[in-house]
Parts: sequence; structure tokens; C-alpha cells
Amino acid sequence: MLDILDAAAVRRWCADGLAALRRHQGEIDALNVYPVPDGDTGTNLVLTLTSAQYALALDLDNSSEGEQTSHGRVLRLMARGALLGARGNSGVIVSQILRGIADALTDTAVVRGRALAGALTAAAEAAYAAVARPVEGTVLTVVAAAARAADRTGSDDLPTVVRAAASAARDALAATPTQLPALARAGVVDAGGRGLCLLLDALATVVADAADPPPRPAPADPSPTAPAHVPVSVREPVTVREAGSDEYAYEVQYLLEAPADAVDRLRATLSGIGDSLVVVGTGDDPPVWNVHVHVDDIGAAIEAGVVAGRPYQISVTRFADQAAPPVAPSRATVVVAAGDGLAALFTGEGAVAVGGSPSTAELLAAVRATGATEVVVLPNDPDTQAVAALAAREAESGGVTVAVVPTRSPAQALAALAVRDPQRRFADDVIAMAEAAGACRYAEVCLAAREALTVAGRCRPGDVLALVEGEVLLIGTDLAGTCRNLLDQLLGGGGELATLILGAQAPDGLADALTAHLARHWPFVEVHTVVGGQPHFPLLVGIE
Repeated sequence: MLDILDAAAVRRWCADGLAALRRHQGEIDALNVYPVPDGDTGTNLVLTLTSAQYALALDLDNSSEGEQTSHGRVLRLMARGALLGARGNSGVIVSQILRGIADALTDTAVVRGRALAGALTAAAEAAYAAVARPVEGTVLTVVAAAARAADRTGSDDLPTVVRAAASAARDALAATPTQLPALARAGVVDAGGRGLCLLLDALATVVADAADPPPRPAPADPSPTAPAHVPVSVREPVTVREAGSDEYAYEVQYLLEAPADAVDRLRATLSGIGDSLVVVGTGDDPPVWNVHVHVDDIGAAIEAGVVAGRPYQISVTRFADQAAPPVAPSRATVVVAAGDGLAALFTGEGAVAVGGSPSTAELLAAVRATGATEVVVLPNDPDTQAVAALAAREAESGGVTVAVVPTRSPAQALAALAVRDPQRRFADDVIAMAEAAGACRYAEVCLAAREALTVAGRCRPGDVLALVEGEVLLIGTDLAGTCRNLLDQLLGGGGELATLILGAQAPDGLADALTAHLARHWPFVEVHTVVGGQPHFPLLVGIE
């Protein structure tokens, strides 16, 4: 039995938790309430924890032999990796749970039972804070139950507290169908809560079985369940170099180890001798800051850093020696596009396209790559909205203003892009885009991946499902017929413009058949047809 939770135990917990999620990935995916074949929770959690393990592996690969890492530092690395790799709502919430644990235990010298119980309480609070409208019967309920049970033990014995938390989580998971009618109708428990139970069970196993040596985490395997492309960086750049200043001749940039109060004095000093000043922290411990300023007096800028702490990686650029770079746009739009056709369409509209189901890190990289100071993100999927919100917060810490317009379909993104006006104030432009997206009703057609009870009745694998704004409206056996019925239902409520987005599984002739149907029955409706190439959904529809 472990008496304390140390760095080695945290590393083993991450590895064992990821292994458990991989073993049960298909099972958790099958717990989806809706039979729509994408956004599966098990896959999202595996990708999120893979990124956490990858961050730990990078830390080991960059450490000198024999270097000891504190539990707090390891927890922060694990939480940061999970945050950057978070996929879907489940991944985002679990990343916040890990972050809450890390924040609570960072300054705790020895982690025993009471400290861990407090950390679980902090984790539950962080998870609820990450959700705009918390819903009981989800992973939130499970983590809250685990935290309450850990606190009720009143024990400082680590195994006792962990066992109580894991047991209460399982009980709470079993009760989720009584809290969410959708779970009860489908006869399943909450998928995210199931994933969290596996993680807590893995922690209980690590604490109970201290005899086995902790494994060395390795970078993710390039397999279908592991994102080999996750660009996690333990100490990543936090600011983009600026092109230069007409008033000052030099750009000075360096990393600085210094306490926060010294950095406050540094900012005051540098603002008095230059401009284009950016000083941002990376969140490391001890604090590390990225300092960027335009000056004429190079020595004074570096000396100010020496007074504040320890500057390193110092670079100086003389603007007169540099070729004039292209002017970066002041405003840009990043759009999630699950299909080559959609990506080409959005790119043609002047937006930056990111592939479907992106991680936080991928969206963050796209925002930064625009070089813009104001960026709108269009997630085009309910699950990706939470990921986009995390990426926006990360980008704003580096000085970029980011607004997420909560589009749930590519059709809504097209409506939002159509009303952009760079001459408007950014906030006004965001409001106009959000209003246009909200005025666009969206629908989607797919094939059922599993048997389920929906609001439209019971469906079986292979049935054609027509969903309107996330709810199953029609169940059919003929794709073209179901698509025609869907359009009739939508236009029966009014509409002047119908956008038809054809997916990769759309059969030849579907677009022509639907266009002809609309011309016969809805002659005053303008029709736009787009080859989107999105997976899973042969047809996406937008009605304006």
C-alpha cells in the first residue's frame, strides 16, 4: 500500500488509466445515447489521456539522468497535456478534473488522504465551472460523488480515501439513468462518468499495489486510437515575434525566470524605454516569462531583465537589417471542417480550416498561425464547442482576442461567414455572425450505428435517421425518401434559402434528386448545393 501519492505513482496512474480506457474504449463508445456514428466518448477520452501521457514522456526525454520530479510538477504536466489534447465535452471536463487536482496539490509537501480528498473537491469545482449549463446524471455527478465520499471518510489514510472515492463514483454512475431520461430510455449509464470511474479505479490499483515499479511513459503509438500528431510542448512559445516599430530600432526578446512582483517592476521599466511590450508567463514553477520589447537601448532592456531575475535565450533583432514581412491580418476566422470539400469552401471564404474533431492544441495552433490579433472560431459541432472555449482561453493568455460563435453545423458557419464585415468593431461583428448562425436552422441525415430508442421511435442499425438541431425527427429505410421528407418538414416552417451539403457517403444522383424535388414543391426557395465530403452524414441541411 502507498502511504503518499508521489511523482512515480502519478506517472503510473496516467499510464494505467490510459491502458484501462483503451481496453474499454469500444464499450464506452457504445454507451452513446444517440445512435449517431461520431464523437464517441471512449475515443475522445483515449485521445485526451494519450496527450497527457505524451506530455509526461516529453518531460522524461528532456530530463537529465537521475533528476527527481515532484508530484506537483508531474500533475501539472499531466493536466496540461490533457488540456491541450482534450477532445469533445468528455475530454474537456476530464482535463479540468486533472487540472483541479494539480492546482490543489502543487504546493502540498506530502499528499496523503486528506490532501487528496481536498484535491478531489477542487477537481469537482473545476469541472462544474468548465460547463456553462451543468447537467446532473453526467460525469459531473460522478466526480462530485467521489469528492464527497473522499471528504466524508475524515481519514488521512491514502488507500482508504481513494477506495471510498472510486466506490462512490461507481455508485453514482449506476444511478445516472435515474437522473437523465435519455439515459433511462437508452438503458445505459453516462459514458463520461464510466471513463472517470476507470481512471479512479486505476488510481486505487496504483495505491493498493505499490510493489510494482512504475513504468516509464512512452510517446503515443501511431495507432488508430493514438494521435501521433499531438503537438504538446512542455514549455511552448507564448508570443509571436512582431514585425517592428517605426519609432524604435531594435527588438529584444528573452525568457526570464523571476517572481511575479519583480516582473511587475520590469514591465514598468521597459514601458518607459520602449514599446510593443509583451510579458507573459508560461505557468511553470519557478515562474518563467517571455519578454518582448522594441527599444533603442539594448543594454537597458537586458539589464532590466538581470535586475528582475535570470534572463536567457536572449535575441536581438535590428529592424533595418530585416526584409519587410507581409502585414499580418488584424482579424481572422478559424472554422472546423470535417471534410475536404468543406475545408476548400471555408478556405475560399478566407477562413482557416481545421480538420474535424480537433484537439485543443490543434485549434490553438490554428488561431496562433493566423497571426491576427482578433480571431473568431466556428466549432460547427456541439462537442467541439468546449474544446474551442479552452483554445480561446489559452490564446487570450498570449494577447489574442478570441470569440467562439457556437455554430453546431457547417451550414450555420456558412451563414455566419456571409455576414462578416471587417469594417465593424470586432464585438459587433461577432454579434452579427452569431445572429446569422442562430437564424439558420440545421439538420443532418445519417445511418443509425446501433439500436436505440429515440423521440421518433426505435431505430435499428442501418436505418436512415434525420435529425433536426440534434433531435431525431424521422426514421426511414430509404435515404433519398427520408431526405425529401426532411426538407418538406423544414420548409413547412418557412425559409427562403436551402443549403444542401453532400457528404462522402452521398450516392450519385442524390443532389439532383433533391434539387428537382425542391424545384417542384418549393419553387420560391433558393437552393445552394455543396460537396462537403464530411464523413458519417450523407446530407447536412441549412435553412435560412
